[in-house]
Amino acid sequence: EKPTTFTITVTSEAGENDETVQTTLKFTYREKYPDETPLYEIVSQENLDDNDVMDIIKLLEQQAEENLGMVMIFTLVSAVQEKLNEIVDQIKTRREEEKKQKEREAEEEEKQRFHGTPVTIENFLNWKAKFDAELLEIKRKKMKEEEQAGKNKLSGKQLFEMDHNLDTSDIQFLEEAGNNVEVDESLFQEMDDLELEDEEDDPDYNPV
Repeated sequence: EKPTTFTITVTSEAGENDETVQTTLKFTYREKYPDETPLYEIVSQENLDDNDVMDIIKLLEQQAEENLGMVMIFTLVSAVQEKLNEIVDQIKTRREEEKKQKEREAEEEEKQRFHGTPVTIENFLNWKAKFDAELLEIKRKKMKEEEQAGKNKLSGKQLFEMDHNLDTSDIQFLEEAGNNVEVDESLFQEMDDLELEDEEDDPDYNPV
């Protein structure tokens, strides 16, 4: 064909988990090749993200300019091969970094769960204000309940007015006891032996 066009598929070496990256390059010779760079493009790729594709295009452009005037297809393909191998290694590094990042996040979350939020002046004052407000509300409710309880408490007069049986409660108690009051007379037998002075006989006695 004129101009000459062909494709070359370049595959990286296998990575740690046997993963590979791959791209298919399409080259077209210009009329004055190699004194002018060939046309090139990526027609397909596997396991490459957009940034990787852009990096390969930039690499081809750089290598083509550096090798202008020389047969360069082998050089361009070799440069892409090395780039793909680097990408496989970067994939391994990215995965390791992602794993470490997840471990750090899990460790930090564990620390937060055991140690809680660090106390600062700002969050302490916020907590104190909230605590004082809750405490004041509890006191208000308690005072209201006590006030309501005081209103509902009946006086003695009100109790008697509501229950007339309380009028004779003392009499009823004495009747149930049988009006029997026992007195120990021996306590008074020795009264005559006690020398009790009449307060009026005391010269210092002052009734006032």
